[in-house]
This record gives sequence, structure tokens and C-alpha cells, in this order.
Amino acid sequence: MSKTVSLTVRHRPAAGPDAPGRPFVLLHGLLSNARMWDEVAERLAAAGHPVYAVDQRGHGASDIPPDGYEHAAVVTDLARTFAALELEHALVAGHSWGGHLALRLAAEHPRLVDGLALVDGGWYEFDGPVMRAFWERTADVVRRAQEGTTKAADMRAYLRSVHPDWSPAAVEARLADYHVSPDGLLIPRMTAEQVMSIVESLQRESPADWYPKIAVPVVLLPVIPNIPQLVDQVRAWVDAAEAALDRVRVRWYDGSDHDLHASAPDEVAADLLRLAGTVSAAH
Repeated sequence: MSKTVSLTVRHRPAAGPDAPGRPFVLLHGLLSNARMWDEVAERLAAAGHPVYAVDQRGHGASDIPPDGYEHAAVVTDLARTFAALELEHALVAGHSWGGHLALRLAAEHPRLVDGLALVDGGWYEFDGPVMRAFWERTADVVRRAQEGTTKAADMRAYLRSVHPDWSPAAVEARLADYHVSPDGLLIPRMTAEQVMSIVESLQRESPADWYPKIAVPVVLLPVIPNIPQLVDQVRAWVDAAEAALDRVRVRWYDGSDHDLHASAPDEVAADLLRLAGTVSAAH
């Protein structure tokens, strides 16, 4: 990206009888990494699509600059990544925070994106009472979590208990969000201040501002929250996105957790391949 910042991209070449299909670019969420997409990527590649999963700055195996985590800078990273990989007219899927980045990328760089999948993200309105209250409650939790007091073995056991449908590969992918110290403690890659700078960027930017600039087919893959008081709010956000986008399909996931790509890789891959078929038919 620059003389001081490099990003890592996980690439799977296309396979299968119909290779190569239109490329997929996969974007992870906040405090996540490209490896979380591995099981979906494997299925997309087997169906004939080359796949590129990007570690955003500060995440996964990419560099950790002291600043530059606002959306404008991160989307510039993505545009430069497309240029370096000589990619255009790709299908872009973003999970959570990655959905917000994918939406802005498609709005600002329409030549790069021919289809868009927003996976439980990209339509959340962070500058409102629901999400502001959430981050006010969790900001201190984020700061404590960034102190590095959890052992890798304990985190692994915790993830297995709360995500029984995750594969061992998904559990290990989540652990890749950290460095491991010599005494086995997980050391977060980013500081709490860097994490909260991303949250502040989410709060400053409304997805609704980008909807009118999206002309490509879009699929929304929202999860029905396990928190009853959030269900109506999430439905309202998704309904607003569906009403504002011209070419959109919504596929609700009931009983899955936020990390859909880890908990339901077969279903997510099928939805992404359906998007690929829609884009191909349109062209």
C-alpha cells in the first residue's frame, strides 16, 4: 500500500470444469482476518471462481501501522489491492465491518465491483441510539480485551463451547487475530485506540449515503439476532437497505451466529454463487 504498509491476500485459484469464473474478493470484519473466509473460499474456488481474501491493515498477517484506520484510507487500500492484483469487475463479499467497506468500495469504484454481498453487515446504522449504547457499554470491554490476559488454550476451549458448529479450522482462524506470547497469552494485534478509531469511522458514516450510488446486484445476508430487543431494529435496517437498493435480494439466516462464513459455509457459498449467476445473467 505504501513504503511502510503492506497487506496480505490469501488467494485460491479457480478449479472445476467452468474455471475461471468471475473473481471473488472477500473482506473480513473488525478484529477478524481473511482466514475466517477459508471454508467459503474453498467452495467458491471449487465452483470455478478465483478467490482473494484480504487481511485489512492491522488484521491477520498484514502490517499494523499506527494510524490510517478510517474508512477512506482502508477503502483506498482495497482499490490499490485491486490494482496490484489486476482485478476489475469482481464479486465482493464483506462480513460485518467488511460489508461497510465493500459498500463504499462499490460506490466509489464502480468499475471494480460487479456484484455485492453484505454478510450480516453493511447496513447497520452506527450513529444512532441502539449502536451508540452498545459501544458505550462495550468500549471498556474492548480496552480490557486488548490488554492480553487470555491464554490461547482457554480461548480455544471457549470458542469450541460457544460455537459448536465451527470447524477446527475456523477456531484456529479466529486465534489468528492474535500473537501468542512465550507464556501462551494472546496478544491482540491492534491497540484499543486503533479499534475504537474504526468504530468512530463506522459512527461517522451512514450506509444510506452510499445506497443511491450502487447499481450492481446486491445480496443481503442478515442474521436474526439472538437478542429479542434487537430483532425489530435489525429488520428495520435491512428493510431500509432493501427499499433503497435497486437490484437486491435478501436471505435471512435464522439460528446462525454473526460469523456466518464460519457457522454456515455451505449456505453462504451457495448464496454467493447464486449472486455470481445473477451477475452473469445480467451481462
